[in-house]
Amino acid sequence: MPQLTTTVPKEYVHRASLAEVFLTGCTAQGDLRFTLTGQWPRAHTLFSSPDGRSHDPLQVAETFRQAGMFLAHAELGVPLGHHFVMWNLNYTTFLENLRIGPHPTDFEMDARCTDVTYSGRRVSKLHMEFEIRRDGTTLAHAAGHFSAITPGVYARLRASRPERDDSAAPFTPPDLPPMTPASVGRHSPADVALTPTADSTRWMLTPDLNHPILFDHAGDHLPGMVLLEGARQAACSLAAPLVMRPSSAATYFHRYAELDRPCWIEVDRLSAEHCDLMTVRVVGRQDGEPVFTSTMTGPVQDW
Repeated sequence: MPQLTTTVPKEYVHRASLAEVFLTGCTAQGDLRFTLTGQWPRAHTLFSSPDGRSHDPLQVAETFRQAGMFLAHAELGVPLGHHFVMWNLNYTTFLENLRIGPHPTDFEMDARCTDVTYSGRRVSKLHMEFEIRRDGTTLAHAAGHFSAITPGVYARLRASRPERDDSAAPFTPPDLPPMTPASVGRHSPADVALTPTADSTRWMLTPDLNHPILFDHAGDHLPGMVLLEGARQAACSLAAPLVMRPSSAATYFHRYAELDRPCWIEVDRLSAEHCDLMTVRVVGRQDGEPVFTSTMTGPVQDW
């Protein structure tokens, strides 16, 4: 019988939709090193370049997130039902290698777990390093730091926080029109995650809480990938009518972004490396406190 290919269990990567699972397998190499396989579709409704001809750097970031969750559950023994805190995720992609070919993109990923901390016999904290390749060519590398929290501890930490439901609605500042998709580097109005303010470097984060990808499953806070998307859209807004592709980003998560309070997205540093490369430092705040910071660098291009 030929070897058959399927995705890894969706529960291991904290996804509800099988279509959003990008990993297909894993082989342990010893010494907390692993080789994973996966596939990206040729077309994705959210993760695509503006011209549709390349994979999105944020799809790479989502793939690294999935790899961290999968390894913690499947290889390091963190039980299903435990919650994860992603403290940071730093990635660098090589945009010229992210071009979409005539077939779905099959990739391999090397992962190494370091600085593993145990609580009894259970993994509680770990650092991971990743490199992703296609046909031997490096597409990206990344590193991230995660914590695993038991259901009981998480319930105590989050006892007062409501879960998202179908009746939830994002905050919207009064008397201000929504951003157009093109002004934030998107094609669909449903993907716009920002609402403008009177300050051109400050927005309110207002994603559609029923978005099928950004909110793939229920939760009691804004997911980290939603914060990254908000940061990317802020950078694109500053570059409009051009679009900025975040080829690299260093993101640090300081606290949960709550669903029931406004989250403000602010650019507090902007620099141009040269005429077509931009670096932006984006800060998300709630109640005057930082929720996350993300420093993104990438080319500024036509659509």
